[in-house]
Amino acid sequence: MASFDPLLDKDGVRLAVDDAIATVTLTNPAKRNAQSPALWRALAEAGRLLPGTVRVVVLRAEGKSFSAGLDRQAFTPEGFDGEPSFIDLARGSDAELDAAIAEYQDGFTWWRRSDIVSVAAVQGHAIGAGFQLALACDLRVVADDVQFAMRETGLGLVPDLTGTHPLVGLVGYARALEICATGRFVGAEEAQRSGLANLAVPAGRLDDSVAELAAALVAAPRDALIETKALLQGAVERTYEEQRVAERAAQGRRLRDLAGLSD
Repeated sequence: MASFDPLLDKDGVRLAVDDAIATVTLTNPAKRNAQSPALWRALAEAGRLLPGTVRVVVLRAEGKSFSAGLDRQAFTPEGFDGEPSFIDLARGSDAELDAAIAEYQDGFTWWRRSDIVSVAAVQGHAIGAGFQLALACDLRVVADDVQFAMRETGLGLVPDLTGTHPLVGLVGYARALEICATGRFVGAEEAQRSGLANLAVPAGRLDDSVAELAAALVAAPRDALIETKALLQGAVERTYEEQRVAERAAQGRRLRDLAGLSD
């Protein structure tokens, strides 16, 4: 993975860019990459700092776990230094609480931008917020030791970091409900079989496999990939006829561009 000077390195998040491929790394293995509001803001900043040359973003984590989820310190009266605790947030107005959660979500929303393809490399535990961060990406490659779990419901909460929409899209409503309601672990074999993972590989091959996938994605013509991604993202909400129209319009743009006739 990228080893040059990072564009961002703070609050457990590092962003490094090598031409068309950016790598976002979670860098707090001592705490199993547990998440905090500061980390979420750093993730959002990483998205804002991406140069226009970037076509693929790889999300990875140092250590044995991708992310063990929310740092439980958020639920203590003290919270984090310089941050309101979640208890304090709950005591605020509805508007204040909504704004705080919306800010937290910003770190999870940019991964599906139409101009990039994001790939999560997931090993070990990916629990709660960690699971949702992996779900925020377009694609997931998992190590054979991966353990996904959505534990929020069992704690009296809900998954609120944008994970519910992609989870239902990938595995369907019934299985998504069962995974969230029970909080059980989903291993590599089930993850690949159910569509949560695009590829499951031995842990020692995770970085190499993701690098190979990133290289294949970069090899595709950028504008064609952007148009294809937009078509696929909109397919669920369009009717069959609407999708046919969208395909024709997209192909028309591509043909004109290839013929040198685009505006």
